[in-house]
Amino acid sequence: MAFLDKVKSFGRKMMESGTVIESIKKKAIALDKKIVLCEGEDSRVVKAAAEIVQDKIARIVLLGKADAIKLANPDVDLTGVEIVDPETSDKLEEYAKVLFELRKAKGMTEEQAKEQAKDATFFGALMLKCGDVDGLVSGACHSTANTLRPGLQIIKTAPGVSAVSSFNLMVAPSGGNKYCEDDMLVFADCGLNPTYTAEGLADCAIATAKSAKDIAGLEPRVAMLSFSTMGSAKHDLVANVQEATRIAKEKAPELVLDGELQFDAALVPEVAALKAPDSKVAGHANVLIFPDLQAGNIGYKIAERLGGFQAIGPICQGFAKPLNDLSRGCKPEDIVCAVAITAIQAAQL
Repeated sequence: MAFLDKVKSFGRKMMESGTVIESIKKKAIALDKKIVLCEGEDSRVVKAAAEIVQDKIARIVLLGKADAIKLANPDVDLTGVEIVDPETSDKLEEYAKVLFELRKAKGMTEEQAKEQAKDATFFGALMLKCGDVDGLVSGACHSTANTLRPGLQIIKTAPGVSAVSSFNLMVAPSGGNKYCEDDMLVFADCGLNPTYTAEGLADCAIATAKSAKDIAGLEPRVAMLSFSTMGSAKHDLVANVQEATRIAKEKAPELVLDGELQFDAALVPEVAALKAPDSKVAGHANVLIFPDLQAGNIGYKIAERLGGFQAIGPICQGFAKPLNDLSRGCKPEDIVCAVAITAIQAAQL
């Protein structure tokens, strides 16, 4: 009980100083990171850029044509926001050479590289690759593929990571939730990979546990979810989660991680006592690893729409440098939060 009391106390302290989001912003302010926003043509991004700089959450590079951005957003004070036009930047030639070296084995020519580098998302990814910014946020008016393709081609995955994944911070509604001891849960993967090998799912679990600790301040207790608990059902899908659990424990023996667990066994102490009495995670999980994207995406939307949880994300993890994708339905405040998280990720990397 001492361990659980300590965790509950930590969660309460986080909430006392403001919301989870405010806590994340405060962390970002202390880091002074430089983040590129690739979509200067989107008014939501422009408003977010101004707010971020004004509140000193991060230094911002906004990509686009300065005159057009200011004309389209006359009421937004962009003082302190660095605006860069990829097509006329004095870095274009340098970035095009970097892109050519990275992609020539795939058949890209120097001329194609120069043209591709003018694309704002590719230009932003090249800024990140070359160390001119600390992180990248895009996707407000472009598809996930448009954001992740430059990331996978230019930034690539971190050493030892088999797949890029994503997670959502799920913040409990006002008044809390009796199955949410820390006032939040972390769900993965809800927005990126449709299927996982056992190794990929294990890497997702390890990365999500680290994100939960680094960004949300949680002491992660990781449940590998399935429709089976500790061998109660036999199926290839269950076997994949069992193997992922074995790999994750082997790769990160220090993690408090267990599986396979059904959702209720992971969160409800009474169910856990019946189905997994020897588990240190069952009944008290705060990091929930879904077996595939279908389950994760459905699960977080049920929690959001029926359970009243606030969903922050999806946030990407597994890239060699921090790169995050926005929802095309995002609001300026969502962009501000994504930038703050990206800054924290940059500090951890």
